[in-house]
Amino acid sequence: MPDLLIELFSEEIPARMQTRAGEDLKKRITDGLVEAGLTYASAAALTTPRRLTLAVEGLLAESPTTREERKGPKVGAPDKAIEGFLRGAGLTRDQLEERETPKGAVYFATIEKAGRPAAEIVAEVLEATIRNFPWPKSMRWGSGGLRWVRPLHSILCILTDEAGAQVVPMEIDGIKTGDTTEGHRFMAPGRFAVSSFEDYAAKLKRAFVVLSPAERAEHIWNDAQNLAFAAGLEVVDDKGLLAEVAGLVEWPVVLMGQIDDEFLELPPEVLQTSMKEHQKFFSVKNPKTGRIERFITVANRETTDNGATILAGNQKVLSARLADAKFFWENDLRVAKSDIAQWTRALENVTFHNKLGTQAERIDRIAALARELASVTGADADQAEKAARLAKADLSSEMVYEFPELQGLMGRYYIEAAGEDAAVAAVAEDHYSPLGPSDDVPTAPLSVTVALADKLDTLTGFWAIDEKPTGSKDPFALRRAALGAIRLVLENGLDLKLEQVIRLGFAAHCYRNTTLEIKDRLEQDRHIAEALKIDAKRVDQIRAELTEMCRLDEPGARAKVESLFAETGLTGEELSQFRRIVPIQQFMYDVFGLTDLLSFFHDRLKTFLRNEGIRHDIIDACIAMEGSDDLNLLVKRARALNAVIATEDGENLVQGFKRANNILTQAEEKDGVEYSYGADIKFAETDSEKALFGALEAAQAKIDLALKAEDFPAAMSAMAALRGPVDAFFEDVQVNTDNDILRRNRLNLLSQIRQVCSSVADLSRIEG
Repeated sequence: MPDLLIELFSEEIPARMQTRAGEDLKKRITDGLVEAGLTYASAAALTTPRRLTLAVEGLLAESPTTREERKGPKVGAPDKAIEGFLRGAGLTRDQLEERETPKGAVYFATIEKAGRPAAEIVAEVLEATIRNFPWPKSMRWGSGGLRWVRPLHSILCILTDEAGAQVVPMEIDGIKTGDTTEGHRFMAPGRFAVSSFEDYAAKLKRAFVVLSPAERAEHIWNDAQNLAFAAGLEVVDDKGLLAEVAGLVEWPVVLMGQIDDEFLELPPEVLQTSMKEHQKFFSVKNPKTGRIERFITVANRETTDNGATILAGNQKVLSARLADAKFFWENDLRVAKSDIAQWTRALENVTFHNKLGTQAERIDRIAALARELASVTGADADQAEKAARLAKADLSSEMVYEFPELQGLMGRYYIEAAGEDAAVAAVAEDHYSPLGPSDDVPTAPLSVTVALADKLDTLTGFWAIDEKPTGSKDPFALRRAALGAIRLVLENGLDLKLEQVIRLGFAAHCYRNTTLEIKDRLEQDRHIAEALKIDAKRVDQIRAELTEMCRLDEPGARAKVESLFAETGLTGEELSQFRRIVPIQQFMYDVFGLTDLLSFFHDRLKTFLRNEGIRHDIIDACIAMEGSDDLNLLVKRARALNAVIATEDGENLVQGFKRANNILTQAEEKDGVEYSYGADIKFAETDSEKALFGALEAAQAKIDLALKAEDFPAAMSAMAALRGPVDAFFEDVQVNTDNDILRRNRLNLLSQIRQVCSSVADLSRIEG
């Protein structure tokens, strides 16, 4: 069995594209080979900045011969039908076979496909792969039509077996396959031939190319740590930067440089970000002080002066970059110490979203919502509002303008410099969290309050303007915001009624949009406004009333709306015109969006709990219960139900419940009555029937006490204890007996089973 080696040699491939490109090359080549009948033992893709390499071991020398039998039309069928079958099979009529079947004589065709040499198949698959390679960005060069991420120089493609290496012949846009490659651009220029993967890897190493990205990364990290340790320092861990730098060099040479003393007092995050983003340098810190004092850079070649010239050039460029950062830092500090509120005022001119207003308006909404949430999170309301108003101030700072990834973190420095409490300053950094499933969740009451308000304002705002996630599209990261809010509630154990908070969020957006709508209509219909004597003061009154309406339930809101219209004393056409000026839709976001947004939260919760092994149907059974907007109670109930259903008693009880529910539902549909008036034990005939009466009464009492104490495991255990009495009842008793009195009594008893179990969870939603 031969081994296959492919190398696509080009100009430098961007580091961020290399890993995915290697995976795509492996998948497309191996999938194509297998589809053509060539199986293999193993395959591995390797990348450097200038090459994509694929090594396939144990490839079949040729594809196997295949035989396929196809059933055709009946004997005597029209000629056109038979000719069509022959064209599809690639045969002539004399090659068909007649066979008798239960439906009469039928033509059958046996199609035999001879195997093909591996080289022929590899050439076809490789050409298709190169021509259709899924680069995120690609280019054409010269006069050819081939597109590649950077100009493609050569294609190495050989099959190696005991007899030696064979070049797989292929040409694409003037580039012919061969058995040669190049080493390092500067340290080993020139081409050389290879005969196998082992020969290829060894010769590349001698030509100063480390083929494996993992090996390059390990070499960089080990050398960096050794250099730092020798100076009594340590390298700041950054796996993302390490992977990127390993994709920038073929022969890594690690060097450590000095940061000028004038920059050492900059915040470590500023130094680290500036060096990483602009220079791809690793930061080296003093473990005793936490101060960044040096940097690690990785060159792509060895030099006679051991990298001194490279370091000097890097330090010169770095000093210029850090001088800018120092300038931003000092300017920002002056503003923060004198009047940090001017940054917030500047956000009045920064649009958050054209339908949701400016960043300053958003801050007002978050501050108001944070004040409302303070009682739930245990934060001081005044402090929560202050923290919310300062949390995004750094968006106007020069440092964050230059390095957006430092937003929040710089806010903490600036707010502390302004003389505010450390807890208030910490909110600026914490309120963006959690950003992802592995991100830490804030625990400080002020940070939790503002983080939750921020995410809820985002969700209610985009729901209010009907910009919801659709399919895989989520341009405003609303799924992430919902999951973040869920984690904030659950991991901090907040006793939060989500429906009430969502209404508050909608109210804030209703306030803004209704006001704009009224003003716009008054401008358009000035003569109506004048005729109705609607002045600016009345507009403010209407606005305040509409805002309050959003806190009410749907019937209450509608009633208040009608009351507002009646207050005008208008009738007929005039009232119709007034309704047009103050359209009802604008302040009914809570009516239209509340249920949908709650469902969105519940869907995100299902995703979150899936990692705990809790099925969607179990969560649905709990969501159907009252109080499902209390996420903590909902999760406690779901975990308890999941634990009970995992037991034999729980599983069997669900089956018993479903049996009772099915019999009862069918009887109610047939009889046209509802059996929910309570069964009487005096009509019980069997011991098991009498026992079920007692078991249901005892279970209901225990369940009621447990639910009142929010002890869901106890409630579920009490429900699971019904398994035995319910099983015994169904074994001994015929529900649909000929005796109408007994039948009705037993159906009412089934209704009690349904009622008792349904007080814990809606078991009808459990699958299986």
